[in-house]
Amino acid sequence: MQTPIQPVLLRRQQVEILTGLKRSSIYGRINPDCKQYDPAFPKPISLSSGAKGGVAWVASEVTAWIEARIAASRGGVVGSK
Repeated sequence: MQTPIQPVLLRRQQVEILTGLKRSSIYGRINPDCKQYDPAFPKPISLSSGAKGGVAWVASEVTAWIEARIAASRGGVVGSK
């Protein structure tokens, strides 16, 4: 019997490490009122039911965003040297 693949969640510090962005840049990318806004940047999910609680990002969405940035900076080709 196969075990279903569980989504991996990343906390903000892990997103900072993976993307190279700092806290303010991450939140700027998800804020439509900010000049850094990027509609393609993954939105965090709430980890609690209250208004004030922790958030996390889905690892596969963060990875996809990073790969898209690499592709865009290399003219659409990922993995070429």
